[in-house]
Amino acid sequence: MSSLPSSPPLPAPARQPTPLDVLGQVFGYDSFRGPQQAIVEHVVAGGDALVLMPTGGGKSLCYQIPAIVRQNAGHGVTIVISPLIALMHDQVGALTEAGVSAAFLNSTQTFEESSALEKQLLRNELTLLYAAPERINTPRMKGLLASLHERGLLSLFAIDEAHCVSQWGHDFRPEYRSLSLLHETFPDVPRMALTATADALTRQDMIERLQLEGARAFISSFDRPNIRYTIVEKTDPTRQLLRFIETEHDGEAGIVYCQSRKRVEEIAGMLADAGIKALAYHAGLDSGLRQQRQDRFLREDGIVMVATIAFGMGIDKPDVRFVAHLDMPKNIEGYYQETGRAGRDGQSADAWMVYGLQDV
Repeated sequence: MSSLPSSPPLPAPARQPTPLDVLGQVFGYDSFRGPQQAIVEHVVAGGDALVLMPTGGGKSLCYQIPAIVRQNAGHGVTIVISPLIALMHDQVGALTEAGVSAAFLNSTQTFEESSALEKQLLRNELTLLYAAPERINTPRMKGLLASLHERGLLSLFAIDEAHCVSQWGHDFRPEYRSLSLLHETFPDVPRMALTATADALTRQDMIERLQLEGARAFISSFDRPNIRYTIVEKTDPTRQLLRFIETEHDGEAGIVYCQSRKRVEEIAGMLADAGIKALAYHAGLDSGLRQQRQDRFLREDGIVMVATIAFGMGIDKPDVRFVAHLDMPKNIEGYYQETGRAGRDGQSADAWMVYGLQDV
């Protein structure tokens, strides 16, 4: 008696990409750095996290990789709360270039553009959505998040620059206070708070205000061994700055911080007259011009940005070779944050400052 033909074997289920797969295939890195792997694995598994990592330590990967892995596993979109439109533009642009479906909702968009994005979200077509804290607290956004949650499409909340929630943080933003609603409204959705700078007081404030008492804390060393710190006495600061750039960083990208808008314009003009590609940036400029100059700084080589502290948060340019201060920063946290924009590629960089009694 002839036997029945055997059935063909069932195809093996497709293997979900691991965090290491995503790191290599999407971002082009062979291995994680420092605590990145432990953070990513904890968040992928659905844990809450408080992440303190120095500027240039690869903080954004700690939520971008879990967002991709969790989306592939069917958990839906990751909402990234970010304080700056410029930061959203840069990160969404980089993710899109890497083939990740990312978008932002902010005040630069028309009603039609926002509505189209909302429909994309509800169709589960986005992996990451960036929004400002002000947007998160609007009735329309609350309704959208509730709809996503009902459909099981709300994967993760990542609160970037989370020190802004604290009255002790140097970039305090009252709008961040409203973010306690995330835990109250969606207690089953994992949350992570990330910052590059927070002393013990700010850290405790962040935990309380974001209701992260049960979160696992990942606190990295703030040492940046590739940055050389130099402080010199202020004699003729304009001439000292010019000599420093010409002798040590000719043709290289850098940031020069000044306290006043007037001083920013003066220094940028002086550097340009000396043949250095220098641009001025401060809050008094038209927003379109600020964006244009920021884009040039990010994409062109060898530009020196002369700026007030309005410029910098979230700037992700790897080859900034120096950060110079012509005026004393307001506090040590601000100084650490600003100098940390140098040498994000791990190569040697300078943090250079002139000081004088007039600063006090």
